[in-house]
Amino acid sequence: MIFLIVGVVFGFWYGSRLILNTDYPMLAVASGSMCMLPGPYCDGWSHPFERTLHVGDLIVVQGVRPEDIYAAPYNESGRSGDIIVFHQLYGDDLIVHRAIEKTTLPNGTVLSFVTKGDGNAGPDQPIPASHLIGRVVLRIPWIGHLALYMRNSTGILIIVALIIVLIVIEFVLPAITGKKPESDQDEHIEKAPESEGPI
Repeated sequence: MIFLIVGVVFGFWYGSRLILNTDYPMLAVASGSMCMLPGPYCDGWSHPFERTLHVGDLIVVQGVRPEDIYAAPYNESGRSGDIIVFHQLYGDDLIVHRAIEKTTLPNGTVLSFVTKGDGNAGPDQPIPASHLIGRVVLRIPWIGHLALYMRNSTGILIIVALIIVLIVIEFVLPAITGKKPESDQDEHIEKAPESEGPI
């Protein structure tokens, strides 16, 4: 059962990477820079469906070409720019902000993006188009809190403890108590002899 669960999880993860064309198909939002509510309400629990992304949201990311990104400031009444995921300018951390401008050569090649968190006062420094990971296509509230919790040692210990408890319940307890699986017990039931007719 454990191997089946692990197989399903890994199959889903690698299948998502293939279908969505990115190494990061799902991510948890770790900061409130995209939230447009006052600070305390961006925790992801109190107002999960308010604009735009909150701490603890799970986002689904699709890998796209830089040329396919629409860049424009947030517009409540019209079309806003795409929310994108990209590597920060220096380092490997991933950032999720809205593309508000892009620099394009005459042949259509995109050189860079200017991004901005919807909840931030000003834009970020331009980032090269090569730093783009993908475009956010779906947001699921709350689920990302689990991934964020597992990033610390306490969360990892709880997951390991749950796996150990599952192994004990499934394999160790039946071995100690001497209970056999129901399928094995059924095989040892002897059939009553068939009657050969009236004597």
